[in-house]
Amino acid sequence: MADAFKLLINPETVAHTARHLRRAWRGFDADRFSAIALDGQDGLEFKARAHRLADALQATLPADFDRACGVLEAALAPPLALDAHGEPVGLQGAQPQGVSGWALWGAGEWVARAGLGEPERALLCLREITQRFTAEFAIRPFIAQRPEAVFPLLERWTGDGSAHVRRLVSEGSRPRLPWGLRLQALVADPAPTLPLLRALQNDGSAYVRRSVANHLNDIAKDHPALVADWVREHRVGASAAREALLRHASRGLIKAGHAPTLAAWGLAHGLKGEATLKLTPAKVAVGGILRLEATLRSRARTAQTLVIDYAVHHVKANGSASPKVFKGWKLELAPGETRALGKAHSLREVTTRRLYPGRHRVELLVNGVAVAETAFDLLA
Repeated sequence: MADAFKLLINPETVAHTARHLRRAWRGFDADRFSAIALDGQDGLEFKARAHRLADALQATLPADFDRACGVLEAALAPPLALDAHGEPVGLQGAQPQGVSGWALWGAGEWVARAGLGEPERALLCLREITQRFTAEFAIRPFIAQRPEAVFPLLERWTGDGSAHVRRLVSEGSRPRLPWGLRLQALVADPAPTLPLLRALQNDGSAYVRRSVANHLNDIAKDHPALVADWVREHRVGASAAREALLRHASRGLIKAGHAPTLAAWGLAHGLKGEATLKLTPAKVAVGGILRLEATLRSRARTAQTLVIDYAVHHVKANGSASPKVFKGWKLELAPGETRALGKAHSLREVTTRRLYPGRHRVELLVNGVAVAETAFDLLA
């Protein structure tokens, strides 16, 4: 998979980019650009390939930054189309009409390097890039180093006619964007982005709304009470689309059993009744499947809205345990009802989690409260 990913920037990508830059500017030295971009490419991973492409742009575009941006913009393909839900079509693929796709990761890197001294012009270039791929990574150095220039423009862009640009407002300013520069000032205080999210949470594009939800989920990792209050405030009169956004935004807090967030969703009370949890088999090897069987019995006189998750307390290398919460079910339990639930849980190792043998405790969580627990033995 890693090999396939790095090949997204390849000799064909470089040749395609050089051809369209030469189309945009007859003085462009395509041979020098290609030689720099391809130098040692076989031994480079994806990010290094993108940076090498940025090196090539830095060496061959005009020294005047405004003129260089003009050349790059003239070489771009048309903006990516959007479907009926506001989702981009063909996000990753190169287009024959101009530079697009993964090559633009390198182009964004070049803008971030060369344009910090001219943020207004740089951001206009990123506005064009994001409509053909994304500029969520390239805009982050500007937010970190030139916030006074960036935030007024981001505020204007919340009303931009392009959903790609409106998404950049949210995605580019996420405090903890995966793969991106961490915006430590916004981790500490997300206040500058809140008016942007407020303006975008009812956006007509699902592409934009999903970014807003992920942005709020980032904030929830450091400011859970803020997001709980946001959910409580913005659920009032919410459309189905906004309700879905708020649920996605608070998914981590719900799984963690954060009481104010659960209360905001009307899930402040645990199960009124009894619960049992059974695991089979009792002993399972790494890579195997564990079967969870839960039973809920209501003792309430009214229906109960329940979010049921489960926490696996993974044994660590030093013998201690660390809980990981997994998503389960959301249901309405009728008065006096008994409900049986089943789920297969994979014990295959993933890149973010190594599994160690030992006794693993499992808790059944209802509205964030542990109502039953048992254990299984994980074998090497």
